[in-house]
Amino acid sequence: MSEINMNFSDLNAVFLNCTLKKTPELSHTEGLMKISKAIMEKNGVSVEMLRPVDYNIAYGVYPDMKEYGWAEDEWPGIYEKVKKADIIVIGTPIWLGDKSSVCTKVIERLYSSSGDLNEEGQYAYYGKVGGCIITGNEDGAKHCAMNIMYSLQHLGCLIPPQSDAAWLGEAGPGPSYLDEGSGGPENDFTNRNATFMSWNLMHLARILKDKGGIPAHGNQRSKWDAGCRFDHPNPEYR
Repeated sequence: MSEINMNFSDLNAVFLNCTLKKTPELSHTEGLMKISKAIMEKNGVSVEMLRPVDYNIAYGVYPDMKEYGWAEDEWPGIYEKVKKADIIVIGTPIWLGDKSSVCTKVIERLYSSSGDLNEEGQYAYYGKVGGCIITGNEDGAKHCAMNIMYSLQHLGCLIPPQSDAAWLGEAGPGPSYLDEGSGGPENDFTNRNATFMSWNLMHLARILKDKGGIPAHGNQRSKWDAGCRFDHPNPEYR
C-alpha cells in the first residue's frame, strides 16, 4: 500500500451554521459542529465557522444581488471564504421536518456561483468536498442530509462516504442537543458519525489536493462550449 499523506495543514474548511439564531445566542447545531471543527483543527486544518444569519444576505440566484435591485448583499464576502475552502460543512436545525430557511437560502446562493469555472475550465466547486451536520427534536435528519448532500454534489463538490452526522432528541419540546440532561454530547452514535465524517472529509480533500483535483477531461464546460463533445455519440446513432 502506498504511503498515506496525513498532513492536513494546507487544507482549509468553512463551516456554515444555518441556525436561525444570531450570535451570541446559543446554537445547538453549532455545539455538534464544534466536534468536527475541533478534530480538523487538531490535525492542522484551518477552519472558519460562521452563521449566515449574522449577515445581510439577499435572496436570489445571482452572485451579487445588489446588481438586481437589492440595497445590500453580504453574500459575496462569504463566497470568497467558500472559494478558498477545500472542505464545506453545512449545519442546520430541523424545522417542520426540513432544513432551516437560512440553509435553503445559503444553498441557493452557493448555486448562484456554480457556473463559475476554475483554471481547467471545470465548474468552480470541482475539487471541494462537502458534508453536513443536523440537529433537532423531530424526524427528518436523513431527509435534510439527502437534500443538502445532493445539492452540494450537483454544484460540483465530492461527497465522501458517511459525510453526515446528526443528533435527534425526543420528539416534541424536549431538551435540545446542548441542554442539560439531553444526552446529546455523550451520544456514542452521534460522536462516532461526527468523527468518521470529519476524517473522511479530510482524507478526500487530501487526496484531491495531492492529485490536483478531478481530472480535467470530459467535464470541462469551456471546451464543451467550444464544440468538444468528449466521445458523446453522434445523435444519428442513438
